[in-house]
Amino acid sequence: MLASLMARQPVSKELWRQLQPLIPAFVPSAKGGARKLAVSDEAALNSILFVLQTGIPWEDLSQSLRYGSGMTCWRRLRDWNAA
Repeated sequence: MLASLMARQPVSKELWRQLQPLIPAFVPSAKGGARKLAVSDEAALNSILFVLQTGIPWEDLSQSLRYGSGMTCWRRLRDWNAA
């Protein structure tokens, strides 16, 4: 079943080079703490596109896809949208 989920190809390196300047820079939480960028922006973008294409709920995003957790990617989309 995982093979059928992986049918969607990740964003090409060429497309990523064009999109990367449009992604807002990571800003650590103002509350302090050790919050860091655990999932790369490229992986998060692939995750977001995967969820939008398949229509699966964010919480059902499989960690085995190596795109990060659904909640992490949802937050990244929220932050990018706000920026």
